[in-house]
Amino acid sequence: MNRRAFLGTGCSGLGFAVASQVGVAGPAWAAQGKPKFGSFGFDKAGRDLSIQPGDDFWRHGGGTWMKNNPMPADRASWGAFDGLAAKAETDVRAIIDEVAAKKATPGSIEQKLGDFYRAYMDMDTINAKGLSPIQAELDRIAAAKTHEDIAAIIGAPEIPTQSPLGWGVTLDDGNPDRYLVVVSHNGLGMPDRDYYLKDDKRFAELREKYPAHIGRLLTLAGQSNGVAKGQQILALETEIAKLHWDITDRRDSTKIYNLRTYAQLEELAPEFPWAAGFKANGYKDVKELIVNEITAIGPLAKLFAATPVEQWQTYLTYHVIAASSGVLPQAIYDERFDFYGRTLNGQPEQRERWKRATQALNGALGEGIGQLYVAKHFTPTAKAKMQVLVENLRKAFHVRIDGLTWMTAETKVKAKRKLTTFNPKIGYPDQWRDYGALEIKAGDAFGNDRRARAFDVTRDVEDLGRKTDKRRWSMTPQTVNAYYNPVFNEIVFPAAILQPPFFDEFADPAVNYGAIGGVIGHEMGHGFDDQGAKYDEKGVLRDWWTPADVEAFNKLGAKMVAQYSSFEPLPGVKLNGELCLGENIGDHCGVVVGLTAYKLSLKGRPAPVIDGFTGDQRFFLSWSQVWRETVRDEALRNQIQSDPHSPAEFRVNGTVQNVDAWYQAFNVKPGNKLYVAPENRVRIW
Repeated sequence: MNRRAFLGTGCSGLGFAVASQVGVAGPAWAAQGKPKFGSFGFDKAGRDLSIQPGDDFWRHGGGTWMKNNPMPADRASWGAFDGLAAKAETDVRAIIDEVAAKKATPGSIEQKLGDFYRAYMDMDTINAKGLSPIQAELDRIAAAKTHEDIAAIIGAPEIPTQSPLGWGVTLDDGNPDRYLVVVSHNGLGMPDRDYYLKDDKRFAELREKYPAHIGRLLTLAGQSNGVAKGQQILALETEIAKLHWDITDRRDSTKIYNLRTYAQLEELAPEFPWAAGFKANGYKDVKELIVNEITAIGPLAKLFAATPVEQWQTYLTYHVIAASSGVLPQAIYDERFDFYGRTLNGQPEQRERWKRATQALNGALGEGIGQLYVAKHFTPTAKAKMQVLVENLRKAFHVRIDGLTWMTAETKVKAKRKLTTFNPKIGYPDQWRDYGALEIKAGDAFGNDRRARAFDVTRDVEDLGRKTDKRRWSMTPQTVNAYYNPVFNEIVFPAAILQPPFFDEFADPAVNYGAIGGVIGHEMGHGFDDQGAKYDEKGVLRDWWTPADVEAFNKLGAKMVAQYSSFEPLPGVKLNGELCLGENIGDHCGVVVGLTAYKLSLKGRPAPVIDGFTGDQRFFLSWSQVWRETVRDEALRNQIQSDPHSPAEFRVNGTVQNVDAWYQAFNVKPGNKLYVAPENRVRIW
């Protein structure tokens, strides 16, 4: 399976790593231009000086900014990532406005972008059409007579719905040169199984509000007995949830990689009509595939067969309408937002239509708009500087591996070989996706959505049986994020994140190493976290560590799990240290490797003191700056429950308290709230 490890809400930026300039005193680098934040790239005014660094470094570094920058009403969180994402939306909108002002050639990418955006924005036409665009799909669901009919609807490429058993096309963890079908459990309308099963006051409230929402939405869509159907769907999804794996097991690469033949799949779960579903999806002659949650597939197939077709019709009807709300009348979207936005995430207001239009455009024609985006907002110079910084971080990681006391020489050789073969992708793809076969029509928002979905599935189907394309990206250039893909052993940094505060051409090098350097180190660290370390330098999932190294690494990981599991972001709600272990290792790696890279860049010279801040202080404060964020309690609770990333507070505080240099930089002593005795600090990389 193509298991990509993402930075989180967004992250990865460019570092100022030109050797002749790194470490030069303030006036020399500042003379080139003015950094966006403060005099050297850090927002000193954003600190909260009433809080000691050793008591809460996150709030010390950004507390005043967080107080003075209230969260917009249409956001569930607001921070550096959100701000850049908002800028990217505005940049995309400006590009579309420019495209719309010109007459586009039919079939050109400009025509497709303009017509898609205008159709999505035309709420008068969408409202006037009512439910007529989706009626054929609802009629098909209503006409289903057998479980085979239901499976065929689930497999239909253009229909966005749910199913207790889902499938798609992915990379083969055991052979990075091929694509395979992957089967996994699915089928829940709320984020995770615990929302249905856990004895928790907040989840109990959601279990009351969820079926009420379903009932209202079905009623708006002209369905009868909405309230009863809402309860029926909740009951069905609760039975599905009982058979789901725990979220921590689902992130275990070894547990979810189960290579099977098609005959073995049918033997494992004979009650599910695989042939009907696969045929509808366009799959032909599937010989081998991957089964993820293997012990759940058989029981879910039994549940599928035991549940009457009429119940599946109700279930599919709700989910297809809910998933299509963006291109259906406003009342439908309002109802969906009321539950998923306001109730689930605490977001008071909807995002403006144009913002949702750019999001939809990025999903349907992402690399089409990406070509125009990078032409305006990403320079060859920025890409070249980023490439230099990546290599500096790679050298620093080699140094860190050499210095490990817990890893044997045999595994060090293999680890450095993997590090050497990391493939960095920066800014944008070398080859853009061809959208020539995707038809986009003026005034047809719903049809454009369906054709775009089918277009993506068609490429997946065509991938089966051919060699993998390592030129592809899994994010658009205008995405504010970064990722590591273990099967291709690649680290990927889209253009949109290569901006302040992550990278600032005119910032002090220590700031850039603390920000984008930490991000690069984070993504490199994913190649050696508790899951990424299971893949060798060729991207093959296999055992390549010595048993002694595995044991030593697991002991350090368990220590980090215990540490993060003690953190309590909300009263009575603690982090799941196992769930967020991989990301926490990535953050740990990002900071220690980034700091090492900064020290190497000085080439033996002392770091300059700028505005009274030492180099190490500027480095750590920069890390805190990229993670300053406010978040609504409801969204924070959801993140803790179902997101492998720790909340921003602990991506700062949890990380620095394991780094000796941070204690020295800020004179952190016993008695400070973040102080951890040296023997209890977790030092992995």
